[in-house]
Amino acid sequence: MSAFNKKLIFISACMGMLIFGIVVAVLGAVLPSVIVKFQIDMTDAGSLFLIMNLGMLVGSVIFGPLVDRYGYKGLLVICAALIFISIEGIAFSPSIGLLRLSLFFVGFAVGAINGGTNALVSDISGENRGAGLSFLGVFFGIGALGVPLLLGTLMDRFSYESLTGFAGALILLPLLLFSIISFPAPKHEQGFPLAEGFKLTRETTLLLFGLILFMQSGMEMTIGGWSATFLNEELNIQPRQSVLFLSFFWLGLILARIAMREILRHVSKNIVMLSSLLTAFAGSSMILLSQGLSLAIPGLILTGIGFAAIFPLVFAYTGDLYPRFSGTAFGVILAIALVGGMTYPYLVGLLADGFSLRVSFGMVPFTLACSALLFYTINKRISTPK
Repeated sequence: MSAFNKKLIFISACMGMLIFGIVVAVLGAVLPSVIVKFQIDMTDAGSLFLIMNLGMLVGSVIFGPLVDRYGYKGLLVICAALIFISIEGIAFSPSIGLLRLSLFFVGFAVGAINGGTNALVSDISGENRGAGLSFLGVFFGIGALGVPLLLGTLMDRFSYESLTGFAGALILLPLLLFSIISFPAPKHEQGFPLAEGFKLTRETTLLLFGLILFMQSGMEMTIGGWSATFLNEELNIQPRQSVLFLSFFWLGLILARIAMREILRHVSKNIVMLSSLLTAFAGSSMILLSQGLSLAIPGLILTGIGFAAIFPLVFAYTGDLYPRFSGTAFGVILAIALVGGMTYPYLVGLLADGFSLRVSFGMVPFTLACSALLFYTINKRISTPK
């Protein structure tokens, strides 16, 4: 078994999550400019999220058995290189066809990296999974926050293509780190037990957690991907400013995840989960009802705060329940989650074409209410640490 340094491993996982945040934010931040550049309607714009999330779905399905069988290093190195190439493709694509291809491959690679880094931190964190995974999620927020801030503050001086290309070049730093450090040995180096791994796809509790992430992923992609366009279309905010205001959503998410590490030492995961869903419900309702920035900006911040805990806590529950097959279990719930991430933004585009973005944004508070009911149901099935 190769020796590895837990601190370096955690840093590398944080860098991987930073990449994930950058990629998730890129499309939503540049979407208003992409709509203008390629002269596409709302339905076509929604299909871009569908394509990227289809790639994420494929990456999320394959990463689990791969890391359980072969370990993390090769996966992280190959996927980081593919993300760098694909983001440059997103930045400089001369045609909508090449843009779609780049979105698929960046989604594929980042789907695998997202699952791999969460499974990696779950493996090395032991009983502190909830806190470790929450802090890991801070770096997702930093990456996601950095993109709209970069574009929003500099788009009056540089093209979105140049700025997106620069963001893609930052991926080279984590790629270097992945290449030079040692990672934990594979869990099933002598061969992956397919029958046992496949049984996870029939675990009711795991599938219910996947359903929560189905809804959560859809909502995050809707808020992160469409909010800048919502501010532009519904509140008449200029595209550059609307991209900048999107950063308030990611800022709320980052601050909440930083605080979560301490909160989870004193408050049960169940209470944190339900409180988060309620906070996100309040925030998304404020966005939906807003007629100006005085309600929209606090709504974006509260929604980010509410969303912060959902993914890390579901991963923590999953890691506690399925430690021998953490990669595969994470792959199952992430695959379900990515179907939600594919579906919601596309439906938002369809509803926006038929009605308005304001009508389609009503999906978010409605889904949050459904998520709370579902979590209550799951909580009756399992006992969790208090």
